[in-house]
Amino acid sequence: MRMPDPKQAKVTKDYEHTAPLVACAFDPKARWLFACSEDRSVVRWELESGKKTVLAGHNSWPMALALTPDGSTLISAAGDDSLIWWPAGDAGPKPARTVRAHDGWIRAVAVSPDGKLLASAGNDRVVRLWNSGDGTPVAECKGHGRDVYSLLWHPSGQHVLSGDLDGKIHQWEAPGGKLVRTFDAAALHVYEGGQQVHYGGVRGLTLSPDGKVLAAAGHHKSTNPLGNVQEPLVVTFNWEDGQPAGKHLGSDDMKNHTLWGALYHKDGWLAAAAGGGGGFLLFWNKSEEKPFHRLSLPNTARGMDIHPAGTAIATAHHDRKVRVTTFA
Repeated sequence: MRMPDPKQAKVTKDYEHTAPLVACAFDPKARWLFACSEDRSVVRWELESGKKTVLAGHNSWPMALALTPDGSTLISAAGDDSLIWWPAGDAGPKPARTVRAHDGWIRAVAVSPDGKLLASAGNDRVVRLWNSGDGTPVAECKGHGRDVYSLLWHPSGQHVLSGDLDGKIHQWEAPGGKLVRTFDAAALHVYEGGQQVHYGGVRGLTLSPDGKVLAAAGHHKSTNPLGNVQEPLVVTFNWEDGQPAGKHLGSDDMKNHTLWGALYHKDGWLAAAAGGGGGFLLFWNKSEEKPFHRLSLPNTARGMDIHPAGTAIATAHHDRKVRVTTFA
């Protein structure tokens, strides 16, 4: 099989909705593509036919999605404090379970590798673990000082990581919820005293295929947060000792972009979706600061996911489309 080549990447398909889109996710069996919409719905497209189905149940924007490893169940997290479990493949999916999970927006949700646990987190600064089968609470993980934006399960399923606005990444034991250690990604955070805003944070977490490097994505050089002046940044850590390993930067002309997600490809390179002054996909080799390729996208990218086979990347956009970028 031919190796995917990011330098040959191009948008080959798009799926359209009636409202701006926030995040997206492939199902593990590569049958469907899901997205969160500002009209309070979750949208499902059949990848082959493009048939669209709207899943209605939230009272605010859904902000994050997770699927069980077998693809049978979708969990959506929203600004209405709730998690909703959906039968992912039903002809007209209805909420199977709704749980009021947090006080405030839920910004991240992730299913453990074995599918037994669900992690959720958001503006109440608490990471909660749930039984993914019946929605019962398992553990509370407290220790974040600001809003939690991202979650990542370690492939072993024994730990979950959470990244917050301050640039703190906590590693928790699962299912007990004990804090194991903290990675310092403070470069992704800024406090602007004149505007009195905390800005940035860990917007994406991903672990290299060999398990040796943890990457955290967001931005830096935020000289005017409310004016959208900042540059993309990924900071990396050695998994074994937790020490900084390096960084990945955007191109020199990217002065108003944030990375809204980053994922390692199984071949070892890193991809990230950038949004702000337009949209981009950026690609880095493991030890290089500058991207080896940059793909311009037609509109601001707000979320991303990699196809289960590693052959494509989906990006969710403000112009109401999910775009699929494939590698020739």
